[in-house]
Amino acid sequence: MHAPVTPPGRRTRRMGAAVSAVVVGALLVGCAATQAPPQWEGLERRSSRTLDQVYVLPGADFAQFRRVRLDPAEVAFAKSWDPNAAERDLSRRVTPQDVQEIKDGLAQMLQRTFAEELAKGGYEVTTDVAPDVLRVTPQIVDLYVNAPDTMAAGRSRTYVMDAGRMTLVAEARDSVTGQLLARVVDRKQGTDFGTLQWANSVTNSAEAQRAISQWARALRGGLDAVKGKAP
Repeated sequence: MHAPVTPPGRRTRRMGAAVSAVVVGALLVGCAATQAPPQWEGLERRSSRTLDQVYVLPGADFAQFRRVRLDPAEVAFAKSWDPNAAERDLSRRVTPQDVQEIKDGLAQMLQRTFAEELAKGGYEVTTDVAPDVLRVTPQIVDLYVNAPDTMAAGRSRTYVMDAGRMTLVAEARDSVTGQLLARVVDRKQGTDFGTLQWANSVTNSAEAQRAISQWARALRGGLDAVKGKAP
Protein backbone atom coordinates (compact mmCIF):
# COMPACT_ATOMS: atom_id res chain seq x y z
CA MET A 1 0.00 0.00 0.00
CA HIS A 2 1.45 3.35 -1.00
CA ALA A 3 1.67 6.32 1.33
CA PRO A 4 -1.00 8.99 0.70
CA VAL A 5 0.00 12.15 -1.14
CA THR A 6 0.31 15.11 1.20
CA PRO A 7 -1.22 18.40 0.01
CA PRO A 8 1.49 21.02 -0.79
CA GLY A 9 0.43 23.40 1.97
CA ARG A 10 0.41 20.74 4.63
CA ARG A 11 3.70 19.33 3.35
CA THR A 12 5.30 22.79 3.59
CA ARG A 13 4.13 23.25 7.17
CA ARG A 14 5.35 19.78 8.09
CA MET A 15 8.76 20.40 6.52
CA GLY A 16 9.03 23.66 8.40
CA ALA A 17 8.27 21.93 11.68
CA ALA A 18 10.82 19.22 10.89
CA VAL A 19 13.53 21.75 10.12
CA SER A 20 12.74 23.57 13.37
CA ALA A 21 13.06 20.31 15.30
CA VAL A 22 16.44 19.61 13.70
CA VAL A 23 17.79 23.04 14.59
CA VAL A 24 16.59 22.85 18.18
CA GLY A 25 17.86 19.30 18.47
CA ALA A 26 21.31 20.23 17.27
CA LEU A 27 21.42 23.05 19.82
CA LEU A 28 20.34 20.78 22.64
CA VAL A 29 23.07 18.28 21.82
CA GLY A 30 25.67 20.89 22.68
CA CYS A 31 24.30 21.21 26.20
CA ALA A 32 25.14 18.98 29.12
CA ALA A 33 22.44 16.50 30.04
CA THR A 34 21.49 18.47 33.15
CA GLN A 35 21.00 21.64 31.10
CA ALA A 36 18.45 20.13 28.71
CA PRO A 37 14.93 21.49 29.31
CA PRO A 38 12.47 19.27 31.21
CA GLN A 39 9.81 19.87 28.53
CA TRP A 40 9.93 20.32 24.75
CA GLU A 41 6.84 21.13 22.69
CA GLY A 42 4.55 19.41 25.18
CA LEU A 43 6.86 16.42 25.62
CA GLU A 44 8.42 15.58 28.97
CA ARG A 45 12.01 14.50 29.35
CA ARG A 46 12.61 10.90 30.43
CA SER A 47 15.84 9.33 31.65
CA SER A 48 17.64 6.96 29.30
CA ARG A 49 20.71 4.78 29.66
CA THR A 50 21.30 4.54 25.91
CA LEU A 51 20.30 7.92 24.44
CA ASP A 52 21.37 11.47 25.33
CA GLN A 53 17.87 12.93 25.41
CA VAL A 54 14.44 11.30 25.28
CA TYR A 55 11.15 13.24 25.33
CA VAL A 56 7.74 11.55 25.55
CA LEU A 57 4.17 12.86 25.45
CA PRO A 58 2.61 12.40 28.91
CA GLY A 59 0.09 9.57 28.80
CA ALA A 60 1.19 8.34 25.37
CA ASP A 61 0.22 4.71 24.78
CA PHE A 62 2.74 2.86 22.63
CA ALA A 63 1.31 -0.59 23.38
CA GLN A 64 -1.16 -0.29 20.49
CA PHE A 65 1.62 -0.16 17.90
CA ARG A 66 2.64 -3.45 16.30
CA ARG A 67 4.07 -2.09 13.08
CA VAL A 68 6.47 0.73 12.19
CA ARG A 69 6.48 3.09 9.25
CA LEU A 70 10.01 4.39 8.63
CA ASP A 71 10.22 7.70 6.81
CA PRO A 72 13.27 8.19 4.55
CA ALA A 73 16.11 9.61 6.61
CA GLU A 74 17.34 13.12 5.91
CA VAL A 75 21.03 13.90 6.37
CA ALA A 76 22.61 17.32 7.00
CA PHE A 77 26.29 18.16 7.44
CA ALA A 78 27.57 20.44 10.19
CA LYS A 79 27.67 24.08 9.14
CA SER A 80 31.38 24.22 9.98
CA TRP A 81 32.27 21.20 7.83
CA ASP A 82 34.63 22.19 5.00
CA PRO A 83 36.50 19.18 3.60
CA ASN A 84 38.32 21.31 1.02
CA ALA A 85 39.69 23.94 3.37
CA ALA A 86 43.27 22.63 3.16
CA GLU A 87 43.07 20.87 -0.23
CA ARG A 88 44.78 22.77 -3.06
CA ASP A 89 44.74 19.94 -5.59
CA LEU A 90 41.49 20.39 -7.52
CA SER A 91 41.45 16.71 -8.52
CA ARG A 92 41.26 15.71 -4.88
CA ARG A 93 38.61 18.12 -3.73
CA VAL A 94 35.26 16.88 -2.44
CA THR A 95 32.59 17.72 -5.00
CA PRO A 96 28.87 18.33 -4.49
CA GLN A 97 28.32 14.89 -6.01
CA ASP A 98 30.64 13.36 -3.37
CA VAL A 99 28.67 15.14 -0.65
CA GLN A 100 25.36 13.86 -2.00
CA GLU A 101 26.72 10.32 -2.25
CA ILE A 102 27.76 10.43 1.41
CA LYS A 103 24.32 11.67 2.43
CA ASP A 104 22.51 9.10 0.31
CA GLY A 105 24.73 6.30 1.58
CA LEU A 106 24.09 7.18 5.22
CA ALA A 107 20.35 7.50 4.66
CA GLN A 108 20.23 4.07 3.01
CA MET A 109 22.37 2.53 5.74
CA LEU A 110 20.05 3.90 8.44
CA GLN A 111 16.91 2.73 6.64
CA ARG A 112 18.30 -0.77 6.12
CA THR A 113 19.73 -1.15 9.61
CA PHE A 114 16.61 0.10 11.38
CA ALA A 115 14.38 -2.19 9.30
CA GLU A 116 16.57 -5.23 9.97
CA GLU A 117 16.70 -4.57 13.72
CA LEU A 118 12.94 -4.06 13.95
CA ALA A 119 12.38 -7.32 12.05
CA LYS A 120 14.54 -9.14 14.61
CA GLY A 121 12.14 -7.95 17.29
CA GLY A 122 9.08 -9.10 15.39
CA TYR A 123 8.01 -5.63 14.25
CA GLU A 124 6.75 -5.35 10.69
CA VAL A 125 8.03 -2.38 8.71
CA THR A 126 5.24 -1.02 6.54
CA THR A 127 4.11 1.94 4.47
CA ASP A 128 0.55 1.66 5.82
CA VAL A 129 -1.30 4.35 7.77
CA ALA A 130 -3.28 2.55 10.46
CA PRO A 131 -4.04 2.68 14.20
CA ASP A 132 -1.41 -0.01 14.91
CA VAL A 133 1.34 1.76 12.93
CA LEU A 134 3.93 3.99 14.61
CA ARG A 135 5.51 6.50 12.24
CA VAL A 136 9.21 7.12 12.87
CA THR A 137 11.00 10.03 11.18
CA PRO A 138 14.80 9.85 11.58
CA GLN A 139 17.23 12.63 10.70
CA ILE A 140 21.02 12.75 10.93
CA VAL A 141 22.30 16.26 11.65
CA ASP A 142 25.61 17.86 12.53
CA LEU A 143 27.41 15.31 10.36
CA TYR A 144 31.17 15.89 10.34
CA VAL A 145 33.41 13.50 8.42
CA ASN A 146 37.05 14.10 9.29
CA ALA A 147 38.49 12.39 6.21
CA PRO A 148 35.99 11.90 3.37
CA ASP A 149 37.40 9.52 0.77
CA THR A 150 36.77 10.62 -2.84
CA MET A 151 38.66 7.61 -4.25
CA ALA A 152 40.73 9.94 -6.44
CA ALA A 153 43.65 8.32 -8.27
CA GLY A 154 46.92 8.75 -6.44
CA ARG A 155 45.24 10.22 -3.38
CA SER A 156 47.55 10.33 -0.39
CA ARG A 157 46.57 8.68 2.85
CA THR A 158 44.86 10.76 5.53
CA TYR A 159 45.38 10.00 9.22
CA VAL A 160 42.92 11.05 11.91
CA MET A 161 42.25 10.42 15.60
CA ASP A 162 38.59 9.58 14.94
CA ALA A 163 36.20 9.45 11.98
CA GLY A 164 34.04 12.39 13.08
CA ARG A 165 30.58 12.81 14.58
CA MET A 166 26.87 12.81 13.82
CA THR A 167 23.63 13.30 15.71
CA LEU A 168 20.32 11.49 15.43
CA VAL A 169 17.10 13.47 15.82
CA ALA A 170 14.13 11.12 15.55
CA GLU A 171 10.41 11.66 16.06
CA ALA A 172 7.68 9.09 16.68
CA ARG A 173 4.09 9.90 15.72
CA ASP A 174 0.72 8.25 15.51
CA SER A 175 0.55 7.43 11.79
CA VAL A 176 -3.17 8.24 11.59
CA THR A 177 -3.49 11.45 13.60
CA GLY A 178 0.06 12.73 13.21
CA GLN A 179 0.23 13.33 16.99
CA LEU A 180 3.83 13.73 18.12
CA LEU A 181 4.46 11.07 20.76
CA ALA A 182 8.20 11.12 21.33
CA ARG A 183 11.45 12.68 20.22
CA VAL A 184 15.02 11.55 20.81
CA VAL A 185 18.36 13.29 20.32
CA ASP A 186 21.62 11.37 20.49
CA ARG A 187 25.15 12.34 19.46
CA LYS A 188 27.74 9.79 18.39
CA GLN A 189 31.46 10.49 18.17
CA GLY A 190 33.86 8.40 16.12
CA THR A 191 36.01 5.94 18.02
CA ASP A 192 38.90 7.69 19.78
CA PHE A 193 41.84 5.57 18.66
CA GLY A 194 44.35 7.37 20.88
CA THR A 195 46.78 7.34 17.95
CA LEU A 196 46.54 8.46 14.36
CA GLN A 197 44.73 5.97 12.13
CA TRP A 198 44.38 5.81 8.36
CA ALA A 199 40.88 6.99 7.39
CA ASN A 200 39.19 5.94 4.17
CA SER A 201 35.72 5.06 2.87
CA VAL A 202 35.88 1.62 4.51
CA THR A 203 36.79 2.86 7.98
CA ASN A 204 34.35 5.77 7.77
CA SER A 205 31.54 3.42 6.77
CA ALA A 206 32.36 1.06 9.64
CA GLU A 207 32.18 3.92 12.14
CA ALA A 208 28.85 5.08 10.73
CA GLN A 209 27.47 1.55 10.85
CA ARG A 210 28.52 1.20 14.48
CA ALA A 211 26.61 4.35 15.47
CA ILE A 212 23.52 3.58 13.42
CA SER A 213 23.36 0.02 14.76
CA GLN A 214 23.36 1.39 18.31
CA TRP A 215 20.48 3.71 17.42
CA ALA A 216 18.55 0.84 15.83
CA ARG A 217 18.96 -1.31 18.93
CA ALA A 218 17.80 1.60 21.10
CA LEU A 219 14.64 1.97 18.98
CA ARG A 220 13.85 -1.71 19.21
CA GLY A 221 14.65 -1.73 22.94
CA GLY A 222 12.29 1.19 23.54
CA LEU A 223 9.43 -0.56 21.76
CA ASP A 224 10.15 -3.80 23.62
CA ALA A 225 10.09 -1.96 26.96
CA VAL A 226 6.64 -0.41 26.45
CA LYS A 227 5.27 -3.77 25.35
CA GLY A 228 6.72 -5.59 28.34
CA LYS A 229 9.06 -7.77 26.29
CA ALA A 230 12.08 -9.27 28.02
CA PRO A 231 15.31 -7.46 27.00
